[in-house]
Amino acid sequence: MRPMATESETQRLRLGATLRQEDRVLPLELFFDLVFVLALTQCTTLMSDNPTWEGLGQGMLVLALLWWSWVAYAWLTSLVNPEEGGVRIALFAAMASFLIAAICVPEAFGSLATEFAIAYGAVRFAQIFLMAIAGRDDPSLRRSVTGLGIGTAIGVTLLIAGSFLDPGLQAAVWGLALVLDMSEPYFFGAEGWRLVPGHFAERHGLIVIIALGESIVAIGVGAGTELTWGIAAAAALGIGLAAALWWTYFDIVALVSARRLVRAPEGKVQNELARDSYSYIHFLIVAGIVLLALGLKKALGHPSDPLADTPAFALVGGIAVYLLGLVAFRYRHIRSINRHRFALAVLLFALFPLALEVSALVMLVLLNLALWTMIGYETRGYGEDRAEVRHGDAAPSAS
Repeated sequence: MRPMATESETQRLRLGATLRQEDRVLPLELFFDLVFVLALTQCTTLMSDNPTWEGLGQGMLVLALLWWSWVAYAWLTSLVNPEEGGVRIALFAAMASFLIAAICVPEAFGSLATEFAIAYGAVRFAQIFLMAIAGRDDPSLRRSVTGLGIGTAIGVTLLIAGSFLDPGLQAAVWGLALVLDMSEPYFFGAEGWRLVPGHFAERHGLIVIIALGESIVAIGVGAGTELTWGIAAAAALGIGLAAALWWTYFDIVALVSARRLVRAPEGKVQNELARDSYSYIHFLIVAGIVLLALGLKKALGHPSDPLADTPAFALVGGIAVYLLGLVAFRYRHIRSINRHRFALAVLLFALFPLALEVSALVMLVLLNLALWTMIGYETRGYGEDRAEVRHGDAAPSAS
């Protein structure tokens, strides 16, 4: 845990509030994240309303944009206390802009493209404004914020310009804007950023919980207002998949990774670890869950029928992408590949043709068997190390 800030440091970064000094996520941050729940649901709706490969790509592109805006606030609230002074009011304003952007998502490649781009820009610039004030007397942080501001200005300009184009060209321009915006922290250095590592790791763990909650919402939406034995079985199996994803992240991985981030040397090393493993790699984890939510929503609609191509890919590919995200997460921390998770991800991609032939209910059974078999194998393989990780403070290799 970081040493307590001196009074002069607190005043220097005040912004009408105080420099964050505690690890726990605060209620206002959870309140802010509720808007992201709607954003995730809207991304699923966009893809569900256009269940084609084009719709799938559009949904993932919009999700990536929304993810990057959420990441910006995770960094902000790991610098300043969001519940004190003017930051609280600014976050409420950002929530309003984020909400408008989320409302626009189903028509982000249609009639509300420009409105989405403008609302998204408001969310991003509000965060940069707050970061700039927080770093006004910190030259290193100020340089980092300046670079981020330039990258964001270019990205938002491209988003607004692209919103006037046809959907194909719009997607290309928006993709370029996303790449430029997300690349800025990687190419312009991480030395100047500040964070409380325990808080930062917990905040990302909670957003995984929120994404898993969206998959459960998708089950309910897919089931509609009727209940048959097939729908009930599919719903139970859907919960089984969500629980399995929760287990693979929170049983060991989240605990060990958070400790590694806390113990990493402060400054460049710690910031780059946070940037790579949480800001970048966690997008794969969240995207995998959103894809699974789409697959579950369609599966619950007609559990006795095979899924169409894009929902079938979302169902098996979503879990595969999630597992690959966990593999990348581990590799970034200890340069080691979890071979059985990687192998299962490859197997799931290979099962895509089968998902087009068998009923959605049968596919849900097979996916549950595959995931829970892997979990059982891992849990047994961890042995006493698992108890030490969960109830002690060691076993850094057990992720």
